[in-house]
Amino acid sequence: QGEKLWDALKISAYVFSTGLLLFTALVNSVSWFMQNITLGNFWQTAWLKLYNYFEGDEWTIFLLGAALVPALAFWGFNGILLVADITGKPTFITRYRIQLGKNDPVDTKKLRQAIYTALGNQFLISLPMLVPMFHVMKWWGNTFSKDLPTFQWFLVELSIFTVIEEILFYYTHRLVHHPVLYKHIHKKHHEWTAPIGVVSIYAHPVEHIVSNTLPVMTGPMLMGSHIVSIAAWFSLALVTTSISHCGYHLPFLPSPEFHDFHHLKFNQCYGVLGVLDYLHGTDRVFRQTKAFERHKVLLGLTPLSESIPETPKRAE
Repeated sequence: QGEKLWDALKISAYVFSTGLLLFTALVNSVSWFMQNITLGNFWQTAWLKLYNYFEGDEWTIFLLGAALVPALAFWGFNGILLVADITGKPTFITRYRIQLGKNDPVDTKKLRQAIYTALGNQFLISLPMLVPMFHVMKWWGNTFSKDLPTFQWFLVELSIFTVIEEILFYYTHRLVHHPVLYKHIHKKHHEWTAPIGVVSIYAHPVEHIVSNTLPVMTGPMLMGSHIVSIAAWFSLALVTTSISHCGYHLPFLPSPEFHDFHHLKFNQCYGVLGVLDYLHGTDRVFRQTKAFERHKVLLGLTPLSESIPETPKRAE
């Protein structure tokens, strides 16, 4: 038994160390390529041109990076999805629908309300919240530096942002599912049991502040991040949450099955990454479903609803 245990430990150590070395080599190679070949002088020069064009006006630059760029990313991505939601075309998108028969086509009255609410949350809540964030970033002193952060440092920041968002979103999301708060706050978001992309920020104002905005803003404020890093992170966060809500499991994009299942069942899958759900056991029902089997990146063109169909119900 002692020899078997020792052999198992040696194999585990070998696999772990080999994997760590390969991962480190890959990250360093990609980072070097991005920094010296792809990014390098091109992005640094572009940033200096933008900085000089606005004559170093930090507030204008901050609004451009923290508000305009993410908004364009959000509405640009969701604009494509809305065409599919409303018209049912192109079939290249609609054939990947998760909840078959839902939003086919989408209820235009509900959609109009969702768009108005999303715009209201962006302009009346998210935008004003950027004012205190701007002063926090100025206090750090390097947010508007003329030197861009290295690609390696941006990857470190991105990892930290993701962990912070996962922790804050999971617990605030579970909080608004408390019966007292759910009835008055979170129920609005769950009007959509089959969500679409724009519904990602269709929420009560309190929820939009506590669960949608603060978890994303906190990381950059703690790290004193560069405005370029903030713009990239905000845009990535908005597009990612749109994918989670879009209702389509599209090829080569992150799987939306996890959060789509949350909208379907309400009391499962509260987080973003699923780590805290696993630790707290709030994904147990999800793990017993076909949706869990489909919860992976689709690397082909055959919809997972076809390759992993639901088990037919037995006739009573």
